[in-house]
Amino acid sequence: MRSLNRLARLLSCLMLFAPAFAPAQDTANANQQAMHAASEAARAALVRGPKSIPLRDQATLGLPEHYGFIPQAQAAALMRAMGNRTGGDFIGLIVPLGAERADWLVTVDYSASGYVKDDDAKHWDADKLLQSLKDGTEAANEERTQRGIPPLVVTRWIEPPSYEAASHHLVWSAEAKLKNGTDTDPTINYNTYLLGREGYLSLDLITSTSGVAADKQAAHELLAAVKFNDGKGYGDFKPSTDKVAAFGLAALVAGVAAKKLGLLALLAATVVKFTKVIVIAAAGGLALVRRWLKSRAARQA
Repeated sequence: MRSLNRLARLLSCLMLFAPAFAPAQDTANANQQAMHAASEAARAALVRGPKSIPLRDQATLGLPEHYGFIPQAQAAALMRAMGNRTGGDFIGLIVPLGAERADWLVTVDYSASGYVKDDDAKHWDADKLLQSLKDGTEAANEERTQRGIPPLVVTRWIEPPSYEAASHHLVWSAEAKLKNGTDTDPTINYNTYLLGREGYLSLDLITSTSGVAADKQAAHELLAAVKFNDGKGYGDFKPSTDKVAAFGLAALVAGVAAKKLGLLALLAATVVKFTKVIVIAAAGGLALVRRWLKSRAARQA
């Protein structure tokens, strides 16, 4: 019973936009049942690579062997069961198959933001971007505290922002820890983006500080396996008719557009973009991810 109560407390504190509630036994049982149902549905819907996966009407993922893709409906249910909300941009999850270390996943999203100009990548300052990221996280801590979510602090770059103009790939990763310092192996979002004509795709690897060096290879392999459809690529942009995003490339990293526009909602969205699963795992939620991935791997054996 003690373990069920801990699970109920965990899921209640991780609901980013839900009020806190007392971890009663029936609530714990309901959470356990929801997790089991979501896990089973995700297993049943899992698409195994090699397979061509359509990403909305925008792109195609050539899912390599040893990876699995969970479609949007089942993936969103699984994320909710683990205590995280998903929005309209969410497409699905990618998980490892047959890996010895099966405790990471990749979230796949598409934002119809419009064409994101990339000229600011030539001039950005990684130190200033990191400070902006720290400031944005600190500004969001007040709301986190009000919602009963532990405050976070951004500590360092895991990988400073890098942009490949030829492929229109953006990669960056920052470390965020609980402000009270109780998480010894914090979760990392290793963020990869592919810019297109009408918006951008993001494939964000969710792993740990100790595992990111090895796991990021999967993120790069998956990013390279995504291709925009004909007419949807970055080079297909038509200045006379197409929508241009209200922010530049730096905003995808540090929330510059949100600060410039002065909109709290945009600031929160930008900050949560890289902390959405860090918030879960910092409070212990990555254990749920690991438990699900390992139980799935055991069933495959």
